[in-house]
Amino acid sequence: MKRQARGKARPDRANRMDRTDKQQKPVRKESESARRGSGRRVLAAERTQPNMEQATEQLEGRHPVIEALKSGRELNKILLAEGVEGGSSNEILARAKERGIVVQRVPKAKMDSIATTRNHQGVIAYLAAKEYAELEDILQAAQNSPRPGLIVVLDEIEDPFNFGSILRTADGAGAHGVVIPKRRAVPLTATVAKSSAGAIEHIPVARISNVSQTLELLKKAGYWVVGTDVEADLLYHQADMTQPTVLVIGNEGKGLGEVVKKRCDYLVRLPMIGQVQSLNAGVAAGILLYESVRQRGSKK
Repeated sequence: MKRQARGKARPDRANRMDRTDKQQKPVRKESESARRGSGRRVLAAERTQPNMEQATEQLEGRHPVIEALKSGRELNKILLAEGVEGGSSNEILARAKERGIVVQRVPKAKMDSIATTRNHQGVIAYLAAKEYAELEDILQAAQNSPRPGLIVVLDEIEDPFNFGSILRTADGAGAHGVVIPKRRAVPLTATVAKSSAGAIEHIPVARISNVSQTLELLKKAGYWVVGTDVEADLLYHQADMTQPTVLVIGNEGKGLGEVVKKRCDYLVRLPMIGQVQSLNAGVAAGILLYESVRQRGSKK
């Protein structure tokens, strides 16, 4: 791959899809001998993921949830018992749809086990630890900054401790914001807030409906997208991060989805010399964020 300015690999945007498609490789299959004994590969992803709503304050009952929706209170998700229909439940569904809040139908027995009171009335809402930002706000903050834009997109991160760690590192590295999907990802919970060591109060977090579409929007706004993939040809320091950059970090177990990979301008990997073949998502994010700091210079 030819390098351009500053000796960094920088693909032509018009040929983006052709180049990223060439970077895709089939997942390598391990031999029987590699799966046995001390030579067995061990993935660094956590084996057991915590509950994604862990340590989140919740509202129970139809009236409290409706009032929270009316007031504009920031909600991560609403649980609605199966079979609950009509009346106030229709109002909850309509207001949640208007605000883009996820509503999940669950069995009544599960609602009973989740509830902290006996009067949940088939409705439980999870409160966010902090108000979410809009993606446009993050883009505007980056535009007003003396530094090139730096945005972190998390593709279905499930561990609240990883999320909190990434928020802390993103703030330290001067990122302008973090973007997460509304579904299949940990939201801003109390556990995330605690593990961020206060960074949650300083770095904006936006929720979006579709990661792939959001990456396309960011590219149209002038950003170059760097994704992580253990099979990538480029090492992490070979991607030019001096320009407006989006860093995409994948799920702890499966990594980036294939559709998301195809939206990346660069796919990069971290060199793994030992037996472990991947790093914790929070650690990987930290290495990439501080590589961007190194390339841009450490001045604020």
